[in-house]
Amino acid sequence: MQITMKDRVAVVTGGSKGIGIAVARRFAESGARVAILARGAADLKAAREALAKDGLQVHDYVCDVSKAPEISATYDRIVKDHGRVDILVNNAGTSRAMPFETVTDEIWQEDLDLKLFAAIRLSRLVWPGMKQRKWGRIINVLNIGAKAPAASSTPTSVSRAAGMALTKAMANEGAAHNILVNAMLVGLIVSDQWVKRHAKTAPDSDFDAFTRDLAKAVPMGRMGTAEEFANLACFLASDQGSYITGTAINVDGGRSPVV
Repeated sequence: MQITMKDRVAVVTGGSKGIGIAVARRFAESGARVAILARGAADLKAAREALAKDGLQVHDYVCDVSKAPEISATYDRIVKDHGRVDILVNNAGTSRAMPFETVTDEIWQEDLDLKLFAAIRLSRLVWPGMKQRKWGRIINVLNIGAKAPAASSTPTSVSRAAGMALTKAMANEGAAHNILVNAMLVGLIVSDQWVKRHAKTAPDSDFDAFTRDLAKAVPMGRMGTAEEFANLACFLASDQGSYITGTAINVDGGRSPVV
Protein backbone atom coordinates (compact mmCIF):
# COMPACT_ATOMS: atom_id res chain seq x y z
CA MET A 1 0.00 0.00 0.00
CA GLN A 2 1.34 3.39 -0.97
CA ILE A 3 0.25 6.07 1.47
CA THR A 4 0.11 9.56 0.05
CA MET A 5 -0.55 12.85 1.82
CA LYS A 6 0.29 15.13 -1.09
CA ASP A 7 -0.46 18.80 -0.40
CA ARG A 8 -2.07 18.11 2.96
CA VAL A 9 -1.10 20.59 5.68
CA ALA A 10 -0.22 18.86 8.94
CA VAL A 11 0.52 20.31 12.37
CA VAL A 12 2.48 18.24 14.89
CA THR A 13 2.87 19.51 18.45
CA GLY A 14 5.87 18.39 20.45
CA GLY A 15 7.41 18.07 17.02
CA SER A 16 11.10 18.66 17.69
CA LYS A 17 12.02 15.31 19.24
CA GLY A 18 11.09 11.65 19.65
CA ILE A 19 7.65 10.66 18.43
CA GLY A 20 6.91 14.17 17.19
CA ILE A 21 9.84 14.46 14.81
CA ALA A 22 9.32 10.86 13.63
CA VAL A 23 5.69 11.68 12.74
CA ALA A 24 6.77 14.90 11.03
CA ARG A 25 9.36 12.98 9.01
CA ARG A 26 6.88 10.31 7.92
CA PHE A 27 4.28 12.91 6.95
CA ALA A 28 6.83 14.91 4.94
CA GLU A 29 8.05 11.75 3.20
CA SER A 30 4.44 11.13 2.15
CA GLY A 31 4.10 14.57 0.61
CA ALA A 32 2.51 16.63 3.37
CA ARG A 33 3.46 20.18 4.23
CA VAL A 34 4.37 19.92 7.88
CA ALA A 35 4.45 22.48 10.69
CA ILE A 36 6.18 21.40 13.89
CA LEU A 37 5.55 23.13 17.21
CA ALA A 38 7.63 23.04 20.37
CA ARG A 39 8.73 25.35 23.17
CA GLY A 40 12.45 25.36 22.38
CA ALA A 41 13.69 27.37 19.39
CA ALA A 42 17.05 25.58 19.40
CA ASP A 43 15.44 22.13 19.39
CA LEU A 44 13.11 23.14 16.56
CA LYS A 45 16.00 24.46 14.51
CA ALA A 46 17.93 21.23 15.07
CA ALA A 47 14.90 19.17 14.02
CA ARG A 48 14.34 21.24 10.90
CA GLU A 49 17.99 20.98 9.91
CA ALA A 50 18.10 17.22 10.55
CA LEU A 51 15.13 16.69 8.26
CA ALA A 52 16.54 19.06 5.66
CA LYS A 53 19.67 16.90 5.41
CA ASP A 54 17.37 14.14 4.16
CA GLY A 55 15.73 16.45 1.66
CA LEU A 56 12.60 17.00 3.76
CA GLN A 57 11.22 20.45 4.44
CA VAL A 58 9.24 21.31 7.55
CA HIS A 59 8.26 24.67 9.00
CA ASP A 60 8.87 25.27 12.69
CA TYR A 61 6.97 27.45 15.14
CA VAL A 62 7.98 28.22 18.70
CA CYS A 63 4.87 27.68 20.82
CA ASP A 64 4.16 26.69 24.40
CA VAL A 65 0.89 24.83 23.86
CA SER A 66 0.07 24.99 27.56
CA LYS A 67 -0.68 28.70 27.03
CA ALA A 68 -3.87 29.66 25.20
CA PRO A 69 -2.59 32.99 23.76
CA GLU A 70 0.44 31.28 22.21
CA ILE A 71 -1.74 28.61 20.63
CA SER A 72 -4.01 31.22 19.06
CA ALA A 73 -1.14 33.34 17.75
CA THR A 74 0.73 30.34 16.34
CA TYR A 75 -2.38 28.98 14.64
CA ASP A 76 -2.88 32.35 12.93
CA ARG A 77 0.72 32.25 11.67
CA ILE A 78 0.32 28.72 10.33
CA VAL A 79 -2.85 29.61 8.44
CA LYS A 80 -1.19 32.74 7.06
CA ASP A 81 1.78 30.65 5.87
CA HIS A 82 -0.07 27.57 4.62
CA GLY A 83 -3.69 28.57 4.12
CA ARG A 84 -5.29 25.87 6.24
CA VAL A 85 -4.76 22.89 8.54
CA ASP A 86 -5.88 19.47 7.31
CA ILE A 87 -4.23 17.27 9.94
CA LEU A 88 -3.55 17.90 13.62
CA VAL A 89 -1.45 15.62 15.81
CA ASN A 90 -1.75 16.59 19.48
CA ASN A 91 1.49 15.05 20.69
CA ALA A 92 2.91 17.53 23.21
CA GLY A 93 3.34 16.27 26.75
CA THR A 94 5.62 14.49 29.15
CA SER A 95 5.02 11.53 31.40
CA ARG A 96 4.41 12.85 34.89
CA ALA A 97 3.59 10.13 37.39
CA MET A 98 3.51 10.28 41.17
CA PRO A 99 1.36 9.17 44.11
CA PHE A 100 -2.05 10.84 44.16
CA GLU A 101 -1.59 12.50 47.55
CA THR A 102 1.56 14.30 46.35
CA VAL A 103 -0.07 15.96 43.33
CA THR A 104 -0.72 19.62 44.11
CA ASP A 105 -3.34 21.82 42.47
CA GLU A 106 -0.53 23.53 40.57
CA ILE A 107 0.75 20.22 39.15
CA TRP A 108 -2.77 19.14 38.20
CA GLN A 109 -3.36 22.41 36.35
CA GLU A 110 0.00 22.32 34.57
CA ASP A 111 -0.62 18.78 33.37
CA LEU A 112 -4.16 19.46 32.19
CA ASP A 113 -3.07 22.64 30.38
CA LEU A 114 -0.24 20.85 28.56
CA LYS A 115 -2.10 17.71 27.59
CA LEU A 116 -5.87 18.14 27.66
CA PHE A 117 -6.48 21.84 27.15
CA ALA A 118 -3.81 22.12 24.45
CA ALA A 119 -5.65 19.44 22.46
CA ILE A 120 -9.00 21.11 23.09
CA ARG A 121 -7.80 24.56 22.06
CA LEU A 122 -5.97 23.49 18.91
CA SER A 123 -8.77 21.17 17.82
CA ARG A 124 -11.31 23.94 18.33
CA LEU A 125 -9.28 26.23 16.05
CA VAL A 126 -8.85 23.75 13.19
CA TRP A 127 -12.37 22.33 13.42
CA PRO A 128 -14.36 24.97 11.45
CA GLY A 129 -12.04 24.78 8.44
CA MET A 130 -12.07 20.99 8.42
CA LYS A 131 -15.85 21.05 8.68
CA GLN A 132 -16.17 23.50 5.80
CA ARG A 133 -13.85 21.48 3.55
CA LYS A 134 -15.41 18.15 4.58
CA TRP A 135 -12.00 16.68 5.35
CA GLY A 136 -9.94 16.54 8.51
CA ARG A 137 -7.82 14.27 10.67
CA ILE A 138 -7.06 14.71 14.36
CA ILE A 139 -4.83 12.31 16.26
CA ASN A 140 -4.51 12.59 20.04
CA VAL A 141 -1.35 10.97 21.35
CA LEU A 142 -2.12 9.48 24.78
CA ASN A 143 -0.65 6.57 26.72
CA ILE A 144 -1.91 3.16 27.79
CA GLY A 145 -2.55 4.51 31.29
CA ALA A 146 -5.62 6.21 29.82
CA LYS A 147 -7.30 2.79 29.70
CA ALA A 148 -5.58 1.07 32.60
CA PRO A 149 -4.23 3.58 35.13
CA ALA A 150 -1.74 2.15 37.58
CA ALA A 151 -0.95 3.24 41.11
CA SER A 152 1.18 6.38 41.29
CA SER A 153 0.24 7.30 37.73
CA THR A 154 -1.37 10.66 38.39
CA PRO A 155 -1.67 13.27 37.00
CA THR A 156 -0.79 11.86 33.56
CA SER A 157 -3.20 8.93 33.58
CA VAL A 158 -6.11 11.23 34.42
CA SER A 159 -5.18 13.81 31.77
CA ARG A 160 -4.81 11.07 29.19
CA ALA A 161 -8.10 9.39 30.15
CA ALA A 162 -9.81 12.74 29.62
CA GLY A 163 -8.08 12.93 26.25
CA MET A 164 -9.58 9.58 25.30
CA ALA A 165 -13.09 10.80 26.16
CA LEU A 166 -12.42 13.96 24.18
CA THR A 167 -11.37 11.81 21.21
CA LYS A 168 -14.62 9.86 21.21
CA ALA A 169 -16.81 12.92 21.67
CA MET A 170 -15.12 14.78 18.81
CA ALA A 171 -15.20 11.69 16.58
CA ASN A 172 -18.94 11.34 17.04
CA GLU A 173 -19.48 14.99 16.12
CA GLY A 174 -16.95 15.11 13.31
CA ALA A 175 -17.93 11.93 11.47
CA ALA A 176 -20.76 13.56 9.52
CA HIS A 177 -18.27 16.12 8.22
CA ASN A 178 -15.50 13.62 7.38
CA ILE A 179 -13.43 14.80 10.34
CA LEU A 180 -11.87 11.62 11.68
CA VAL A 181 -10.56 11.69 15.24
CA ASN A 182 -8.51 8.89 16.77
CA ALA A 183 -6.17 8.34 19.70
CA MET A 184 -2.87 6.48 19.69
CA LEU A 185 -1.84 5.14 23.08
CA VAL A 186 1.87 4.95 23.73
CA GLY A 187 3.35 2.04 25.63
CA LEU A 188 7.13 1.91 25.84
CA ILE A 189 8.53 3.79 22.86
CA VAL A 190 12.19 4.78 22.64
CA SER A 191 12.17 8.57 22.77
CA ASP A 192 14.03 11.56 24.13
CA GLN A 193 12.31 11.14 27.50
CA TRP A 194 13.86 7.68 27.95
CA VAL A 195 17.26 8.91 26.81
CA LYS A 196 17.10 11.58 29.51
CA ARG A 197 15.94 9.09 32.12
CA HIS A 198 18.78 6.74 31.24
CA ALA A 199 21.30 9.57 31.54
CA LYS A 200 19.87 10.54 34.92
CA THR A 201 19.35 7.14 36.53
CA ALA A 202 21.85 4.79 34.87
CA PRO A 203 24.47 6.82 33.00
CA ASP A 204 27.09 4.08 33.21
CA SER A 205 24.92 1.37 31.68
CA ASP A 206 24.43 0.54 28.01
CA PHE A 207 21.28 2.20 26.63
CA ASP A 208 20.21 -0.92 24.72
CA ALA A 209 20.52 -2.97 27.91
CA PHE A 210 18.56 -0.27 29.73
CA THR A 211 15.68 -0.49 27.24
CA ARG A 212 15.68 -4.31 27.27
CA ASP A 213 15.34 -4.26 31.04
CA LEU A 214 12.44 -1.81 30.80
CA ALA A 215 10.74 -4.02 28.24
CA LYS A 216 10.70 -7.21 30.31
CA ALA A 217 6.94 -6.84 30.83
CA VAL A 218 6.27 -6.29 27.12
CA PRO A 219 5.09 -9.48 25.36
CA MET A 220 7.14 -8.58 22.28
CA GLY A 221 10.21 -8.29 24.50
CA ARG A 222 11.35 -4.88 23.33
CA MET A 223 10.50 -1.21 23.30
CA GLY A 224 8.92 0.20 20.19
CA THR A 225 10.48 2.78 17.93
CA ALA A 226 9.20 6.24 17.13
CA GLU A 227 9.22 5.23 13.46
CA GLU A 228 6.80 2.37 14.14
CA PHE A 229 4.50 4.80 15.88
CA ALA A 230 4.79 7.27 13.01
CA ASN A 231 3.83 4.65 10.43
CA LEU A 232 0.44 4.15 12.04
CA ALA A 233 -0.07 7.90 12.51
CA CYS A 234 0.58 8.39 8.80
CA PHE A 235 -1.99 5.75 7.87
CA LEU A 236 -4.66 7.24 10.15
CA ALA A 237 -4.00 10.73 8.77
CA SER A 238 -4.20 9.67 5.13
CA ASP A 239 -7.04 8.93 2.73
CA GLN A 240 -6.25 5.24 3.21
CA GLY A 241 -7.52 5.48 6.79
CA SER A 242 -10.86 6.85 5.66
CA TYR A 243 -13.16 4.54 7.70
CA ILE A 244 -11.40 4.66 11.05
CA THR A 245 -12.62 7.11 13.65
CA GLY A 246 -13.40 7.22 17.36
CA THR A 247 -10.92 4.52 18.31
CA ALA A 248 -8.01 4.39 20.75
CA ILE A 249 -5.24 2.15 19.44
CA ASN A 250 -2.61 0.71 21.75
CA VAL A 251 0.88 1.03 20.26
CA ASP A 252 2.60 -0.96 22.97
CA GLY A 253 3.77 -4.38 21.83
CA GLY A 254 0.91 -5.98 23.76
CA ARG A 255 1.84 -4.47 27.12
CA SER A 256 -1.55 -3.01 28.07
CA PRO A 257 -3.91 -5.34 29.97
CA VAL A 258 -6.82 -3.66 28.20
CA VAL A 259 -7.63 -4.08 24.50
